[in-house]
Amino acid sequence: MTDVRPVREPELADWHRALNTGFLSPPTIAPEQLEARRNHFVPGRLLGAFDGDRCVATFRSFAQEVTAVGGAAVPADAISNVTVTPTHRRRGLLTRMMSQDLAAAKDRGDVVATLIAAEYPIYGRYGFGPATWMTEWTVDVPRTGLDPRRPVPADGGRIDLVDAEDVRKLGPELHDHVRRAQPGAVSRDELWWKVDTGVVRFRGGEWTEPFHAVYRAASGEVEGMVSYKADDTWHDKLPHSTADVRWLIASTPAAERALWHYLCSIDWVTKVKSGWRSPDDLLPFFFPDPRAARITTQADWLWVRILDVVRAMEARTYEGEGSLVLEIADRQGLAGGRFRLEASPEGASCTPTATESAELALDIGDLARVWLGDESVARLVALGRAREDRAGAARVADALLRTSGRPWCPDLF
Repeated sequence: MTDVRPVREPELADWHRALNTGFLSPPTIAPEQLEARRNHFVPGRLLGAFDGDRCVATFRSFAQEVTAVGGAAVPADAISNVTVTPTHRRRGLLTRMMSQDLAAAKDRGDVVATLIAAEYPIYGRYGFGPATWMTEWTVDVPRTGLDPRRPVPADGGRIDLVDAEDVRKLGPELHDHVRRAQPGAVSRDELWWKVDTGVVRFRGGEWTEPFHAVYRAASGEVEGMVSYKADDTWHDKLPHSTADVRWLIASTPAAERALWHYLCSIDWVTKVKSGWRSPDDLLPFFFPDPRAARITTQADWLWVRILDVVRAMEARTYEGEGSLVLEIADRQGLAGGRFRLEASPEGASCTPTATESAELALDIGDLARVWLGDESVARLVALGRAREDRAGAARVADALLRTSGRPWCPDLF
């Protein structure tokens, strides 16, 4: 029988080979890649399935914070590097690794688990639901209507190109400020910044240094930062270069506007790819002609699995006032039950109840969909994913749970 267990450090090379195999990357591991991977080794948080002495499935989790509605930082079990070798599919290996990890996360006191799903159908059966979505735009720069002669920016601030060391120094504080105001955003640790700037390299091949720019307000405070790459493409003696945004964060709309205008002002750049943005991002409306920004991708992004209903519902804020008795089904038996939610702008309480009748019933994965405020309970009822046991309960739930802005996770992990 295939053994599922935590990976020991001497087995890291075999685990990494299985990881590469699952992601269709070359299975050979360069010494520098293995050394980089040691940064991710936390005893008990790397799982593997072993057929004899060969690793045939991989799973990694790590500590993370995810921002709830209202700005609370909720402890999360972030899941990544999930693979099963093609020769060992359909044997329940992922189910065994996932069950082991989620049980450990609940024992640790994590409120939720998170992941970015490579494939949509996989994770719903483990209680995850898509809690945020992402949109990518491609901007046709000549069509934006921006005057290329106009100074950038025009509000007393300035944009400076910086190097990787500056990013590691300035980025964490800016990102922490931004993510605490953005439901669905997740924490970035020191290792994230080292990987993003090429200090630690998990992938083989030559590192290509991106460009980095910061926006400083008139006061000198850094309010925005962008990392991007650009090609050098010409057709018939005319430039057709593309600026490809790796990430862009900003604490103010002025900083965000200035950075997008900067990207569209770079000589030879005729196209800007936005990277992963919120579906209600301001980007198209920073241009005189919003049609210059064309949606090229729209898909689910951050998936959430609630491990503690009480703490999850009490961690977020509510713009309205009301109460609901929720019946939450959880096939894994980790967080289901019946709960009374009492919420108002002053705070919320969520308490288990065995005596009150349920007013709204839904699965734990669908609770994750509405926890960050993005999904409509009325839509879930219409789709047969939720059930009203009291007429009007879905309308009450939407008034309590939905938010004025959509949640967004800028990161892939």
